[in-house]
Amino acid sequence: MFGLQIKYLSFFFGFISILSFFNLIYSYYLNLYLNLDTYYLSLFVSLALGILFYRIKNPEKKSSIFQKILTVFFGYITIPLILSIPFYFSIYNLTFLNSYFEAISGFTSTGFTIFDNIKHVDQSLILWRSTIQWIGGLYFLFSIIFLIDIYDESFKKTLTNFISFNSSEVLKQAIKIFLLYSFITLIIFIILNLFSIRSFDSLNLAFTLISSGGFLPVNDLSNIIKENSQIVILSFLMLTSFFSIFFSYNLILLKNKNINFFYEDLHLIIYLIIVLSIFFLFFSFNTNFLNNLLAVSSSMSNIGFSLDSDNNNLSFIYLILVIIGGSFFSTSSGLRFIKIYSLFKYSLNQILSFSRPKNIFMNRLIFTKINFDFNEISKYFLSVLVFILSLFLLTMILSISGINFENSFKLSILTLMNTVNSAIYGLQDFDFYNLHFLTKYCLIFFMVIGRIELLTILLLMKKFLFKN
Repeated sequence: MFGLQIKYLSFFFGFISILSFFNLIYSYYLNLYLNLDTYYLSLFVSLALGILFYRIKNPEKKSSIFQKILTVFFGYITIPLILSIPFYFSIYNLTFLNSYFEAISGFTSTGFTIFDNIKHVDQSLILWRSTIQWIGGLYFLFSIIFLIDIYDESFKKTLTNFISFNSSEVLKQAIKIFLLYSFITLIIFIILNLFSIRSFDSLNLAFTLISSGGFLPVNDLSNIIKENSQIVILSFLMLTSFFSIFFSYNLILLKNKNINFFYEDLHLIIYLIIVLSIFFLFFSFNTNFLNNLLAVSSSMSNIGFSLDSDNNNLSFIYLILVIIGGSFFSTSSGLRFIKIYSLFKYSLNQILSFSRPKNIFMNRLIFTKINFDFNEISKYFLSVLVFILSLFLLTMILSISGINFENSFKLSILTLMNTVNSAIYGLQDFDFYNLHFLTKYCLIFFMVIGRIELLTILLLMKKFLFKN
């Protein structure tokens, strides 16, 4: 099967079986028997596939980049199939497509939903939606490590104090990432509880925030967040998916702290301060300042939450923040800040070179001794180009399907950047349930494309189209 690393996926099928078991326990505890059989089915199917995939022998030779990319892509297609079982066999009479759409939207941490009123959905199924996001965020982090060879070597160096890239230590690496990911989730849950958010909502929000997802346990965030202190803490907690997941580890636990070790996160802090300062200067006297603060944080972290349902005048600015994204080693999406920053520096260097007698380039990142690799710049330009082409293509497809151009354009950005539609983008009332089935399949495809990095698709196309 193209040399796929199937054993890599068995870990996540095992996860699904464990979470199915917890949902069974939760349903029994609260006497929620409406969808009980669906969790039994997902438990047995995921457990069987996990055992089967684990027993499949991988090729002895070292896997190529193409095989690794195909493995990750295969996981994004197959894992949501199992995750969709509770939706499909629930009492809500969802079609296979709608069930799969909901599952893959959660797994890619996008947050599009076919439910128009989550208030009437069974609590266990609401929890299942949130856990799908949590698994998806973990899968994304594992995928970054799995595909590290296609990225800049400097990115790889920033992780060497945390994980080893020795193929014989894959399990050890996975455990490290899982424990850190789970620990941060627990911390978020505790903090939300301390700010008087009920436990069920806190748990769902913790799963959502760490994964940069968009599913809510209620119809509107205002049903959970009612106090100013809650808005402030939620705004800052959302930034956990904006910064690298290893940032706290680097900052707190490392004995030998080197500023160059987490230079990207330092630049992200500067970027965050600048953006927040601009919003503070313009909206400090605005009654909706805290709502704007929440909107900024959620856009930068690609979560997309909002409290303001009336004002979407800043939707264009919020969409720009969504496109820029966060840290390379975070669960957020977007083009990634480091790419945009490096392209900006490179472009500035090119402009300045015209006024110099010699071609002198300032290729050193500010505040560090790290130089960016000019070979990587072409990849960054290519990523931006692919994004623009994908944005144009998806916008045209959505427009042809009957959606007005403005909404098509906004929805295309949110799909490719895996960000939920909300009031701050002017799409809070968008109906996914009644979309044409071909439109839903297009959205599913582009949600996956956006999550696995647009550049990887080019590598797959290169393999199939240019075999020689």
